Amino acid sequence: MSDDAVTLSKADGIATITLNRPAKYNTLMPEVLQGLDAHLRDANLDEDVKVIVLEGAGDSFCGGFDFSNGLEHYGNIQEKDYDPGLDVISVTGQHTSYLQTFMALWRGSKPTIAKVHGYCVGGGSEMALCADLVVASEDARFGTPYSRVWGAHLSGMWIYRLGLAKAKYYALTGEWVSGREAADMDLINFAVPLEELDTTVDELARKLTRIPLTQLATMKLVVNQTYDNMGLQSTQTLGPILDGIMRNTPEGRQFVRDAMAGGVKAAVTLRDGPFGDYSQGKPEDKPRLKSKLGLG
Repeated sequence: MSDDAVTLSKADGIATITLNRPAKYNTLMPEVLQGLDAHLRDANLDEDVKVIVLEGAGDSFCGGFDFSNGLEHYGNIQEKDYDPGLDVISVTGQHTSYLQTFMALWRGSKPTIAKVHGYCVGGGSEMALCADLVVASEDARFGTPYSRVWGAHLSGMWIYRLGLAKAKYYALTGEWVSGREAADMDLINFAVPLEELDTTVDELARKLTRIPLTQLATMKLVVNQTYDNMGLQSTQTLGPILDGIMRNTPEGRQFVRDAMAGGVKAAVTLRDGPFGDYSQGKPEDKPRLKSKLGLG
């Protein structure tokens, strides 16, 4: 994978981290997670940085984990010679779990903003919701299609950000919500037209840079501690373990076999076709494309 799969730029106290696999919907692979982790560390250690913005290149923020080629890039979570014990160690270990990278957005001392457009689904939504603030285009799509097959909640943020009724509903159905709906139900902070997303996030980030870093870090810490006291860590231990089990149910393994035999699109079609959503939805149910709007 190219070294620029995740890029970092800095200006005026703002570090911008960009997931840079647009042709693959910025889906997550080990190299992407390693790059994200390294850039988050860099930005948190840089005394000139006060705010961190996470975005996705191209037409989507992040399409979740990359499960192409039979998961061959995930080592011990492959179906062949699968070892559940090694899987548990991998997904719960301080130095091996992808969740530690997601939570670096949450636990780093500097405020993080996820700038979301297009699809933000599966593991991509788990990652975005770990940011301190989430701003999305009104037509973005948040969802957990893994609720139907091959997964479980990982970070718990869908649960902690929503009330019981909505958290349970979306956990059971896997349905998506638009950026506008996500803001209205307090899953995220704000939703704006796609054309205004870049400007809105830039203005928000610049507003935060006017506040002393010690104040930002202190206020972030006290809010985070409240959620830790509510059992966030326990949820994040259970979630990835259950996710591993769901990847290896008969239906979960068949999902990957379908992807290996006919491609990821074929597997997703089988999963979402009966529901008529995500990539199988009507044109009006899909997010607009930055590329067609000339927005980069």
